[in-house]
Amino acid sequence: MDDDVNGAIRNPPPRLVVGISGASGAVYGARVLDALNDLGVESHLVVTKAALLTLSQETDLSPDELTAKASVVHKLADVGATIASGSFRTLGMIVAPCSIKTMSEIATGVTSTLLTRAADVTLKERRPLVLMVRETPFHLGHLRTMTALAEMGAIIAPPLPALYARPNSIMEMVDQSVGRTLDLFGLDWGAVRRWEGLKS
Repeated sequence: MDDDVNGAIRNPPPRLVVGISGASGAVYGARVLDALNDLGVESHLVVTKAALLTLSQETDLSPDELTAKASVVHKLADVGATIASGSFRTLGMIVAPCSIKTMSEIATGVTSTLLTRAADVTLKERRPLVLMVRETPFHLGHLRTMTALAEMGAIIAPPLPALYARPNSIMEMVDQSVGRTLDLFGLDWGAVRRWEGLKS
């Protein structure tokens, strides 16, 4: 990092905003935070109340254990937080997992929480916004909302298993999905198994 003559940071550390919403798959958000720690990337976390409920049902992590993985934790209602402003420089934002409610709020621009405000800021600043949408099957309304978001510049990245990687566990499937989404920010996490061509 370099300082200017007034002591302000000119080149901030690489940082990524991480949102965790209430869809099934809170483990994806937890592993994103683990990966960013491994990569030395500053993480700015915002979590919905529904996400904490899902966390308690699907993992052995407590809310405190989850938030301890983040560099900075922001309160959901704190719309005055740094990540609510486009002047706060980041690599972008990932929502992992992304519920249909959160996806729809982002698409309409009606941002009632810090999570969706930060996502809106990411779009307006033309930074990568990756939404790990967790729902199936999709009805037409879901698909139209995803199309609208894609037209705005968001990347829709449902966490689908890459079976060519021959995963041996659920966690390996989770890590592969997380690593491939981090590729979209130019971040290379070692847990990803890369395609090496057809084997003879």
